[in-house]
Amino acid sequence: MAAHELKPDTWVDQYADYLFNYAVARVSDAEIAKDLVQETFFAGLNSAKNYKGDAAERTWLIAILKRKVIDHYRKINSKKGKAEVRMNYNANADSEGDWLEEQVADPFSKNGDNTLENEELGLAIQECISKLPKKQSLVFNMKTIQGMSTEDICNELGINPSNLWVMIHRARTALMGCLNQNWY
Repeated sequence: MAAHELKPDTWVDQYADYLFNYAVARVSDAEIAKDLVQETFFAGLNSAKNYKGDAAERTWLIAILKRKVIDHYRKINSKKGKAEVRMNYNANADSEGDWLEEQVADPFSKNGDNTLENEELGLAIQECISKLPKKQSLVFNMKTIQGMSTEDICNELGINPSNLWVMIHRARTALMGCLNQNWY
């Protein structure tokens, strides 16, 4: 029996805010982030049959959202001519699902392309974070990557919430510019 179960009827209440914050930190556009979260929920529903229960529900949804973010940047990438995303697909011949969604839905897939792309994106993000001013980098990591609460960060660093959100906004803007310039 799997350690975790999917409960799609609770996804919006439990995960929408977290997924939105994750997406908006990566695309710096609230409308695009909302669309990506919605696409993530649809992809999750469409590929629920592939959920093995090895990861927590939120972790599984984040894995799907990561692919949606990567695909978003590929679509808007002008250097590569908006080429269609292609992946090796070795599903059963009787599979009727969407090939991309089925591959995206399994964060534990051994697909070499996914591993390489995630590693490349991770390195690009880390490189861009390292270029941020020290305090912006620290605040961004604490809030976005570590998921710390605003109150805890403000108490630890001795700053007010307004200052925190200004630093996060500036960090996100700088990261978007850096990724658009250096990763594609």
